[in-house]
Amino acid sequence: MTTALLDNCLVVGAILFVLGAVGFLTRRNLILVMLSAELMLHGVSLNLVAFSGFHENFRGQSFTVFILAIAACEAGIGLALTLALYRRRKTLDIDVWSDLAEVAPRRDEEAEAAAAAYEAQREEEEPEFPRLTPAGAVPTDVPRPYEVEARESASV
Repeated sequence: MTTALLDNCLVVGAILFVLGAVGFLTRRNLILVMLSAELMLHGVSLNLVAFSGFHENFRGQSFTVFILAIAACEAGIGLALTLALYRRRKTLDIDVWSDLAEVAPRRDEEAEAAAAAYEAQREEEEPEFPRLTPAGAVPTDVPRPYEVEARESASV
């Protein structure tokens, strides 16, 4: 592969990637957003194949096989999610789906008073630090329990 052909392939791959990125950032329809992501993946795979041909090895083509497998999985999962969400909301507009996010739980006055009392009690108590179990070799300068008992019985 000549450098002129490589340059042409890289330009086409860059154009595909940029068009996909613009579509991904500007579209509101979920299907078009997914198609734009696919376009970006195909632009990257075209660049990998072009570099593979230029360097005369198969590394870029093997990466492209993985990219196409990932794109197929993404398309399948994306289509399943799109169908499930469309059945729920009857629209493909992304802005309508923003209310599917988790909402912070409401707190009533009793719960707030209990939380404040718990925090005050925790502040009054001294923190209890975790105790680790001993590990490794036993230090030689620390007397063992049976040595202490032997010293006490010898001194009596």
